[in-house]
Amino acid sequence: MQKRLVVVGMMGATLLWAASASAASISLSATVRDFCGNGIAGCPAGFAGHADFERTVADDPGIAGPLGTALAGDGTPVYAFGAAPSPANTVSDATRFNQFYHAAAGVNQTTSTSLLFSDIGGGLFQYDNSAYFPIDGVLMGNQGNAHNYWFTTQLHTTFTYAAGQSFAFLGDDDVWVYIDKKLALDLGGVHVAKAGSINLDTLGLTAGNTYDFDFFGAERHTNESNVKITTSIVFNENTPVPEPASIFLLSTGIATGLRYRWRQKKTKP
Repeated sequence: MQKRLVVVGMMGATLLWAASASAASISLSATVRDFCGNGIAGCPAGFAGHADFERTVADDPGIAGPLGTALAGDGTPVYAFGAAPSPANTVSDATRFNQFYHAAAGVNQTTSTSLLFSDIGGGLFQYDNSAYFPIDGVLMGNQGNAHNYWFTTQLHTTFTYAAGQSFAFLGDDDVWVYIDKKLALDLGGVHVAKAGSINLDTLGLTAGNTYDFDFFGAERHTNESNVKITTSIVFNENTPVPEPASIFLLSTGIATGLRYRWRQKKTKP
């Protein structure tokens, strides 16, 4: 199903949702956070380079714990090593890892993008992009490079499990995939394109039940950014992850609208 992102203003708030259009593809919204590279010139005023972007090039599994590790209460990965560096030293500590998937003043800026999964036949959908640079020329800019290289991607959706479903990924850098809020694929580290896959039949899911699907990626080094996903999962429509300020704006706009309607009724002759 192809789904378009629709934006509607309401009393100062912004509502986002996906609307179905056809049965040829699935479009999912994702949150993208932009960072400055470590020690890189050209970082905008008021922002500092993040120590873990352009840090160390190495495979680094285990950053988010072993397979089966649960997401934190706010739906983001849990750093496994506290104040210590990750095993291959690609992540410095829990505080800096937390900034990968949370808004942090003076550290990152946030926007949204969409990933279009094409129906390639045989019950499979695929997103294939050998130049995944969703924020070129925006937010913090390219900082003197051909592309805006330093960013993270965060996607949350749901799906109905059916026997035989699978998920395969090929790309760089870090990728962590959670199914039913538990880590099911770990490609952590700063590396060339690596492959990984999940056989959902091994996860103890119940056919016909709906489960959460959470995807976290990071592009932390210059040169390439590859994302290839092939899956038989039929994802449900979703929206980007709202930042706290967005949630406040939405609730404020709704409250304002309700007060306005109440006043209209009260003053109506």
